[in-house]
Amino acid sequence: MTNAALIEHEATDPDPGVGTSVELFTGGGGLARAMHESGFRHLLAVELDRRACETLRANGADDYRDGDAAPTTRADKWPLIEGDIHKVEFDRWRKSSGADAVDVVAGGVPCQPWSLGGAHKGFEDPRNLWPELFRTIRETRPRAVIAENVKGLLRPSFKPYYDYILRELEAPFEDREEGEDWSEHAQRLEKSTTRKSSDPTERYDVKYLMVNAADYGVPQVRWRVFVVAFRSDLGLADWEFPAPTHSEAALLRDQMVGTYWERHGVEPRPMPEGVRLPLEDGRLPWRTLRDALYGNPDEPELERLPFPERPLEAKIEHERIIHHRGWPGARIYKGHTPNLLDRPAKTVKAGVHGVPGGETVMEDAQPEHEGEYRYMTVREVARVMTFPDDWRLSGPRGEQMRQLGNAVPVKLGKVMADSVRDALRSVDARLPTGAFE
Repeated sequence: MTNAALIEHEATDPDPGVGTSVELFTGGGGLARAMHESGFRHLLAVELDRRACETLRANGADDYRDGDAAPTTRADKWPLIEGDIHKVEFDRWRKSSGADAVDVVAGGVPCQPWSLGGAHKGFEDPRNLWPELFRTIRETRPRAVIAENVKGLLRPSFKPYYDYILRELEAPFEDREEGEDWSEHAQRLEKSTTRKSSDPTERYDVKYLMVNAADYGVPQVRWRVFVVAFRSDLGLADWEFPAPTHSEAALLRDQMVGTYWERHGVEPRPMPEGVRLPLEDGRLPWRTLRDALYGNPDEPELERLPFPERPLEAKIEHERIIHHRGWPGARIYKGHTPNLLDRPAKTVKAGVHGVPGGETVMEDAQPEHEGEYRYMTVREVARVMTFPDDWRLSGPRGEQMRQLGNAVPVKLGKVMADSVRDALRSVDARLPTGAFE
């Protein structure tokens, strides 16, 4: 459903939703949009970046002011604080509404300290904001937590600190003492979490998993780590991550038997030599770049842009679809290879200082231009990130690409949000059943 259609539906049929959420490190809104689609009502979104905040305002957020009443339906605008998370006091969202006012705290914790493309400073990086996530938990006491980060967090060199993160999430109220470094705190937490707490509302049952977005229907190979925690008094220690629904083997099989090509109305492409027909695995095929751009049943087919050594024409925006205009100058060289139309896209990256890398180059979709390449448009990249076509991104092209590269793919976020929502429903008869299915 498009953003406009969803907002119109909520305005005519307002609903309090299936629970409440506080969104941290909201960025361009991928996980926030996913939580909203899953039925959660945002009590607050926090984001520092000016352009990302402009994007959020363009898609249903409004600046929060002290004393504002909390949203009561999902049709209400998302309250937004633009600023440094260190300066936000979150306990007001719990105290103003009583116990269990916040169902979920969710956020894509900034990845730069852990990214394979970054400086790899980890816990020494001032942009390490896990401590602020833990502070938010202490001040709001949510029933569940959803955190997303890059797979670099699991590198062996960071494993001791990652184990510390998980321990701290298990016992976030065992706060770090003044003058105590993280390794000393880690030792104290290890002793604490082996003891039974007298108050299970101050303990969390924690699970983590590295997932490939392509395995959940996102047209992109994107490895990310999700951490999900439930407050221990809820009895959800046996919760498991949702199983993958799509596979590479199913895509290869779909292409080899020909149904993929028939679906798109194109001549079959040759398969790599030596590839055997995979056995059926009960999953759906990975979604490809062609599926996202020219075979998405939920969105109109995007205009196939010219391949452009025509810069003036390339920069003309499409009259119906926002952020869909070409960009000249694409080149192919080592380390700067294109996305292939009949595979999932490569990982969308934020790039350096907002300049996107070779991941946004794609092969031509038009047979008469076979072997030619061009930059993907912002809208095409947004499709790969599974944002709706009317999701507006603020700023110049580089800023828009950076927001997309930093986002959680909406579809992947919704898979996780749906699973958390269903788990909370299972222990709380007050939550509506069957809403927003």
